[in-house]
Amino acid sequence: MNAVDSLARLAQVIESRKPAQGGDPEKSYVARLLHKGPDSFLKKIGEEATETVMAAKDVDQGGDKAKLVGEVADLWFHCMIALAHYDLSPDDVVAELARREGLSGLDEKAMRKAKAREQSGE
Repeated sequence: MNAVDSLARLAQVIESRKPAQGGDPEKSYVARLLHKGPDSFLKKIGEEATETVMAAKDVDQGGDKAKLVGEVADLWFHCMIALAHYDLSPDDVVAELARREGLSGLDEKAMRKAKAREQSGE
């Protein structure tokens, strides 16, 4: 199973659930979140991020790794809803990761900070 293909298929389903595509909030969880607007799915991202952290901490204490995988799946899913809302896709995220490939994480972070300082006029 190709992870990128799986993400692309899920992104297509999410896209089809958008209100503009006829997604029915009475019949679809995704359509309901999109219909309610960003506060709804952004809150879910925060909840899922917290649950992911808690599951990882549990693994550190001998907990079930499958629980961590499930929480990360929930987090990714809700992030994909946000991407769809903003007319973005997993391809955009993969392209950004590819752009960063081979960069030192510390160097990349320093470049982002310098760019932010430039934009703020410091």
